[in-house]
Amino acid sequence: MGLRRSLQSWGALLSFLASILTVLSTATNYWTRHHGGHSGLWQECNHGICSNMPCQTTLAVTGACMVLAAGFGILGLVMGLRIQCHQGESLRGQSTSALHFLCGLLLLIALAGYTVKNTWNRDVFFSWSYFSGWLALPFSILAGLCFLLADMIVQSTDAISGFPVCL
Repeated sequence: MGLRRSLQSWGALLSFLASILTVLSTATNYWTRHHGGHSGLWQECNHGICSNMPCQTTLAVTGACMVLAAGFGILGLVMGLRIQCHQGESLRGQSTSALHFLCGLLLLIALAGYTVKNTWNRDVFFSWSYFSGWLALPFSILAGLCFLLADMIVQSTDAISGFPVCL
């Protein structure tokens, strides 16, 4: 297996992990823990009783960015798998990389905003859903880098293929 295929395989694996962590983080209600309960982007649970969160601008922006990040991450995963399986030979890794970088940017915006909103609450502690979102961020960026480097190898191979050089 060549370097290009290895990079594409690592990109697909990292993209898969980033997508799973992003969806898991978005869908679960364990972003913060507090005395007697926990809360997420959509619901707050106190003493075993869960109710919808009241509308807040920061939570709405965080939720929207997380949903968009999950969508772009899954789309990037599908495109990466198509590139790896040679079904989409016309698809370039640049667009797949762009989707992963966009996913990372949206994750960064969502998580930074949520962090700023909840940092000063002394009785609130961040929980595993929040941290899984932060873990998805480097996976998404690394997946984008893998697909970008694999595409650079493809482009450089295409560029020198006409030259009579023995390498």
